[in-house]
Amino acid sequence: MTYHLPETQIPAPCIVNTGVVVNKHDIRQLLSDLGRVRYVYTHDNQLQSEGEGDVIEVFANPQRSTLVANQTLYLNIYSFDYLELQQSPEAEAYFDLVQESTRLRLIPLSTPLQERRERCLDANALDAMMEQVFSARWDAEIDDDTSEPF
Repeated sequence: MTYHLPETQIPAPCIVNTGVVVNKHDIRQLLSDLGRVRYVYTHDNQLQSEGEGDVIEVFANPQRSTLVANQTLYLNIYSFDYLELQQSPEAEAYFDLVQESTRLRLIPLSTPLQERRERCLDANALDAMMEQVFSARWDAEIDDDTSEPF
């Protein structure tokens, strides 16, 4: 006797503010928006290191290391088994990257929206500064042209 089970589609997980993320693509997506963070590195629940830094790169390469040095973080999602997305009592998100008894906690010090605004402001300030430089140069060229005797 042969039994046929109906083909069912299991919906993808929906994680809102808290949960465990195991999919490497999802972990990379969550971490790629991070800018400035406070980090806490523990092994067997013993504090090993803590500080602040900027997330410079988030990548997936089984041949490379995660590096935290000089206030910069280069995060390789293959260095970790999973990510725990959690919220502080103040409802602020933080990320625990877990590999056996090792945990790298990342506490964002800015939001992706704040980061985008700052980049936009920086770009606008640079545009305004360049406009002033070109304007001053053109003014100087005009002054040089008008100051020559006929």
